[in-house]
Amino acid sequence: MRRKRLALLTLCVAMFMAMLDNVVVNVALPRIGQELDAGISGLQWVAEGYSLVYAALVLTGGALGDRHGRTRMFVLGLGLFTAGSAMAALAGTIGVLVAARMVQGVGAALLTPGSLTLLGHVFTDERERAKAIGVWSGVSAIGLSVGPVIGGPLVEHLGWASVFWINVPIGVAGVVLAAKVLPEIPPRARRIDFGGFALSAAGLGLLVYALIEGPSRGWTDPRVVGCGLVALALLAGFLLLELRLAEPMLELRLFRDGALCGALLSGFMVSFGMFGALFFLPLMMQGVLGWSPSGAGYGGLPMTAMLVIAGPLSGRLAARYGPRPPMVSGLALCALGLGGLSLYGDHAHYPEYLWTLVVMGFGMGLTFTPVSVAVLRRVAPVQTGMASATVNTLRELGGVLGIAVLGAILTNRMTSQLTSALHRLGVPSDAVGPIADAPTGAGHGAGDAAAALPAPLQDAVDGAFVDGIHLAVRCGALALAVTAVLVAVLLGRARPIVPSEAAPPCPAEPAGARSA
Repeated sequence: MRRKRLALLTLCVAMFMAMLDNVVVNVALPRIGQELDAGISGLQWVAEGYSLVYAALVLTGGALGDRHGRTRMFVLGLGLFTAGSAMAALAGTIGVLVAARMVQGVGAALLTPGSLTLLGHVFTDERERAKAIGVWSGVSAIGLSVGPVIGGPLVEHLGWASVFWINVPIGVAGVVLAAKVLPEIPPRARRIDFGGFALSAAGLGLLVYALIEGPSRGWTDPRVVGCGLVALALLAGFLLLELRLAEPMLELRLFRDGALCGALLSGFMVSFGMFGALFFLPLMMQGVLGWSPSGAGYGGLPMTAMLVIAGPLSGRLAARYGPRPPMVSGLALCALGLGGLSLYGDHAHYPEYLWTLVVMGFGMGLTFTPVSVAVLRRVAPVQTGMASATVNTLRELGGVLGIAVLGAILTNRMTSQLTSALHRLGVPSDAVGPIADAPTGAGHGAGDAAAALPAPLQDAVDGAFVDGIHLAVRCGALALAVTAVLVAVLLGRARPIVPSEAAPPCPAEPAGARSA
């Protein structure tokens, strides 16, 4: 039992760091820009370079784990992630820092698919496994939510490099521990789908690039449109190729299972809405309400507390009642909390909207675990690496798409409202753009440009920004509410299956090989 607990600890710590680095850097961006002389575009790539590489390569990480051994790929990924963290902490230029973030993304893409698979091999009893997945998923979700809580004080007292240095000793210890306590799972003799790798990596990379650049360049910018169209063509080619291969990197026949489709949709949409919330909320707290970075980080603690409570609870609920009740309830609570944020404006007090953080945190915690439970229940052991990689890819893409789409809604609404407000103040129309950049560029209310605005202009910016946030979170809440209904239908229609039926055998693979 002690070995199982150490294995769970190792897997949880690695996933915590991988999820943490999605968001922890955000609070450090102003200091990075100042010390490394970086503009808005450079800072954007510091924040999103990690997500781009991670989303583009995580499916390949799952395939490599199947071929070369999941434990080996997990240890290699954790080592690369740790090395990338040290490289980022030592970076003296913005280019080196972006490259280091991409190395971190490669490491995360290698370690995350094998994490869930290894968990399933360590905990073979279904109830025990569900509880372990609850802890693992809760810790992963906490990594996303505590980034500002950890990053704010570190940047304030130790400098921006500290948000990367904290990964190094933990990563080194994790590599040593993983080599000792994680099981050796025999690799599966299969060919690497290099064609699928190239098409999926290039397609996802270009798609994420278009989503990242769209809000700043404009959705009609030729580069954005071109990357988006090429990405769609490459991804379509990837799907056609996977349908033709005997041993594809992504087994598309798994998506005939309505429960698996519902679980994947749930994971995607929770990230869509919650990444948007985690992006907007610090801007609201720091820019409009005047909180410090550390204060804004600490303000998210109720959400973190609910994740800690709901993660293990959802594992027990999924083990007893199946993944459908906690998954649907979690989606509904996320929709309620996100929509509730739109009730509070620029004069809101923290106790007034505290309930929204509690509800969103609890909903998030309820949702993450059942997604993983549904995946392990509905696929054969030999395919858990690929399925886990698919879950993580869709979660990451959901977050990127959520920030891009909801951010575009916010920006468009804010610009429209600000144009009208400035017109009433007699400000020339050509000044709207530079003034509108204050909340979304340098950090609303935190930069010198924002501080230099006269009071009437700052009030106009605050009002337009809050109005944009309200529309964005309402759209996110509506999307989550619709998803809750769809997931309830998909999982309600799913027939019970036994593990031997979890996945149809590939033509080139004997059915008996799936027990390996």
